[in-house]
Amino acid sequence: MRIERIILHQIRMPLVHFFETSFGRTTQRDIILVEVCAEGISGWGEVTAGENPFYNEEWTQAAWLILRNYVAPQILGRPLRSAEEVAPLTDHIRGHRMARGGLEAAVWDLEARLASIPLWKKIGGTRREIPCGVSIGIQQSVPQLLDAMERELAAGYQRIKIKIKPGWDVDVVRQVRERFPHIKLMADANAAYLPADAGHLRNLDDFYLMMLEQPLSDDDLIDHAALQSRLSTPICLDESIRSAHHAEQAIRLRACGIINIKLGRVGGFSEARRVHDTAQAAGVPVWCGGMLEAGVGRAHNVALSTLPNFVLPGDVSASRRYWERDIIQPPVEITPHGTIVIREEPGFGYELDCDYIRHITVREESLA
Repeated sequence: MRIERIILHQIRMPLVHFFETSFGRTTQRDIILVEVCAEGISGWGEVTAGENPFYNEEWTQAAWLILRNYVAPQILGRPLRSAEEVAPLTDHIRGHRMARGGLEAAVWDLEARLASIPLWKKIGGTRREIPCGVSIGIQQSVPQLLDAMERELAAGYQRIKIKIKPGWDVDVVRQVRERFPHIKLMADANAAYLPADAGHLRNLDDFYLMMLEQPLSDDDLIDHAALQSRLSTPICLDESIRSAHHAEQAIRLRACGIINIKLGRVGGFSEARRVHDTAQAAGVPVWCGGMLEAGVGRAHNVALSTLPNFVLPGDVSASRRYWERDIIQPPVEITPHGTIVIREEPGFGYELDCDYIRHITVREESLA
């Protein structure tokens, strides 16, 4: 396999509803799609970086430059025996895992299409149906949050995650539990708290949450370990885990009981599989997190979630929760019992809506 051309597409898509976390509010997404071409076939990846460097240090505009100037030149024209060879060719680039992972995922998709097999089989997946949860951002009021949860539960989703931050946490979760005493519920702090908040966060133990996700800073495994020792609620690490080595360190320190794997955050499928295997060997369950992906990234998340240790419902929900019209056909849909049935088509399993992609493209660059 020899990559003959790489095409970068920047698209702009308005969200159906704003999505608010402790980082701020998002109303539209500027997303980079990476198209890699070989033997008359294209593979597609999506860069999951946000519009601003708030979740991590990456953002859309910087990712474009990293891809164009540093990542693509390492891959173009080079014979590749498999997509496994992409990550080592770019690992001298410090950080920028989302940019690197967007291209790496595209090569995995290309390889699967060239072999006429589904991507999920190519990466070693085994599940034919995956359980789904949803992430609900911070709302204008608690009644609005409760109404949003009611709608998602009625749609069949198996788990609800709510975003929290100082001032929107314990009392909100208490009201949620009063309304929904038996649902699978988790809270995600997106690193909004400090170690000094441990006593306050212990109040969340009263509400039998599945997990408390990323309460402290992304670079602080030691304080996460100290906090976990004080909580009965399992801590799930997200931003802290960028590699299998980080996962191993967190597990050894007992800094978490659960790991969220995001394909972009760890740099693509190769490292995501290593994180998965590290957690599985230690008996630590994983699930797939979301980054407000469009259809390409969503389809890749579906494929990733077929690996055997993805035993908890992930944030891999239906396209219509975020987009009036997605960039793939058919859009990702869930069953009435809150699952996604895995497709058998080659590559990531969905067709590109090329007309719509052209319509919403704000920038494009072809590299050869």
